[in-house]
Amino acid sequence: MHLDHATIVTTDLDSARHLFVDVAGLTEGARPPFSVGGYWLYANGSPLIHLIDATVPAAAGRMAPRIDHIAFRMESAAEWQALLGRLRAHGVDYQTAHVPQMGPQEAQAQLFVALAPGVVVEFVTALHHAQP
Repeated sequence: MHLDHATIVTTDLDSARHLFVDVAGLTEGARPPFSVGGYWLYANGSPLIHLIDATVPAAAGRMAPRIDHIAFRMESAAEWQALLGRLRAHGVDYQTAHVPQMGPQEAQAQLFVALAPGVVVEFVTALHHAQP
């Protein structure tokens, strides 16, 4: 089993698209002609993030935004440094944290970007990839 996609319902499609495309490095791609606005953002040829416009009234019982956070793993120091460069170049604020080593799992570096109130995008890598 693997993650197919995550859907984020937001009132600010453009800011969400900017973060995922210009900063995280996903690409905008084909999207079915739904009756509500949005974007499908691709990684490795697959639509990983679906953004949906929350300005249209939600179905009964559904609230927006409807996700707490989504995390992307960076597998190398080069990926991590490139992400940091794009965050700085686009003036995106972020917070960092560390997950200590636990048993055989090595320590992790985390970086958090607030996409909207109540929605966070996390980037994570092995701590040794995040060392300057």
